[in-house]
Amino acid sequence: MTKSTPVVVRPLRASDKDQWAVLWTAYLAFYETTRPAELFDLYFDRLLGDDPQDFNGLVAESDGTLIGLTHYLFHRHGWSEANTCYLQDLYADPDVRGQGVGRALIEAVYAAADAAGVPSVYWLTQDFNTQARKLYDRIGVKTAFIRYNRA
Repeated sequence: MTKSTPVVVRPLRASDKDQWAVLWTAYLAFYETTRPAELFDLYFDRLLGDDPQDFNGLVAESDGTLIGLTHYLFHRHGWSEANTCYLQDLYADPDVRGQGVGRALIEAVYAAADAAGVPSVYWLTQDFNTQARKLYDRIGVKTAFIRYNRA
């Protein structure tokens, strides 16, 4: 992608599966993890499902090639009547980082949340993800929450 090549953010399609799998594999590798092949199929099917409370997938495309992805879901929140939106996965190919792909994907999730009447969007990242955190500091608000997982 060159700076003059437009980036289109659009909903994930069934025909995207192979390119999506390449991006999601790279995303998982960044976070030093893997998942079994059958989970790829299950997750992709969930992303394409019709249930608005299930997962949703968007991709960034340039010249017919997927260069980024994001997955998000809406869920209830105990402190509000309105649902909230969890941006679960966000990834841009390293070759296009710094060119607005991540911002475009986040803004597309913001737009989807707004269209659904969901005022809140949140996400998590690891502290070592310094390049992405530079964007997040411009487009979001860092909170003081610390995450714990079941032991």
